[in-house]
Amino acid sequence: MNKLAGLAILTLLGGASALSAQDTEAGKASFATCAACHGANAEGNKALNAPALAGQEAWYLERQLSNFKAGVRGTGSDAFGAQMAPMAAMLATDADIKNVAAFIAALSPASITHDGGGDAAAGQALYGTCAACHGVQAEGNAALNAPTLVLQQDWYIVRQLENFKSGARGAHADDAFGAQMRPMAMMLADAAAMKNVAAYIASLGN
Repeated sequence: MNKLAGLAILTLLGGASALSAQDTEAGKASFATCAACHGANAEGNKALNAPALAGQEAWYLERQLSNFKAGVRGTGSDAFGAQMAPMAAMLATDADIKNVAAFIAALSPASITHDGGGDAAAGQALYGTCAACHGVQAEGNAALNAPTLVLQQDWYIVRQLENFKSGARGAHADDAFGAQMRPMAMMLADAAAMKNVAAYIASLGN
């Protein structure tokens, strides 16, 4: 069993009780709008700037949808994030957000295609700082508000690191958890370092 498959099983087992409390069928109906960009199986689509979502923790998906809806994320220079604001606004209630998040979290993680270009070996050393919160295998840690990274495309990880470093993300007064990432991203000297970290994270899913 590879690491990605093992993580999928742990995600499903660990989140089973939480998912059962939500209406995943209602979430599936809401996801029809999301699928236009993120794919029928939430596998992501770089051409539409849509990251993979399948298998991501429900708590993290809920937080980000709420942030987009409230204008905490996707403002200022985050042009691609801004595209999510009207989508999140279509989820009228907190229950709607929880339902679609539960549905996405229950999907089997996609087979991720990475752009490559980074140096995974160089990224391994840089990832040591990230591992303190996101885990040695980039599996995430809800107690530290750190999402799973190993299920994500490298290009999206690089973009979000750039956004955190520039203040396009994590600078809003109500984004306390995003703010924690800003100094971490600032430790990466340049785009090459970000690509190296993303390449190493990508290697963990293989």
